[in-house]
Amino acid sequence: MADAGLPSGWEVRHSNSKNLPYFFNASSKESRWEPPDETDVDKLKAYMAQNTQKREGKIHAAHLLVKHKDSRRPSSWKEENITRTKEEAIDILIGYERRIQSGEVSLGDLAQSESDCSSARKNGDLGIFGKGEMQKEFEEVAFGLEPGQVSGVVDTASGVHLIQR
Repeated sequence: MADAGLPSGWEVRHSNSKNLPYFFNASSKESRWEPPDETDVDKLKAYMAQNTQKREGKIHAAHLLVKHKDSRRPSSWKEENITRTKEEAIDILIGYERRIQSGEVSLGDLAQSESDCSSARKNGDLGIFGKGEMQKEFEEVAFGLEPGQVSGVVDTASGVHLIQR
């Protein structure tokens, strides 16, 4: 790793929730937004310019997945053997979409209890990803959304999704 100009034990990490770099000391487990004392600021600036992605071409998204019996893997953390039809899954998702659009509940809160994806424990958060990292149908819709916007029903081999950018 290139010299970031940080004192011994410190490293630069990236916060997915804030989409910002932060500083972490592995031995003390301390993390902070500001560089630690004794940082060589010029070296840090050069390191950051060279080693941190601007995240261009990448987006941050969350989703709520409802699987059906014809999904690629018809089981989840909620249900060992999913037997609902694709049509039933779509109907369930449309009901969720109405609740989200009405402001009754957020996609993240609903995903936490209702999504068939393991990302449910993170409110459906998939983190930051670029093109070619997700299923084509999912990616096309996700990259077409504006930040904060929620999609309609998106059908993939995994099941049916609502996506929020």
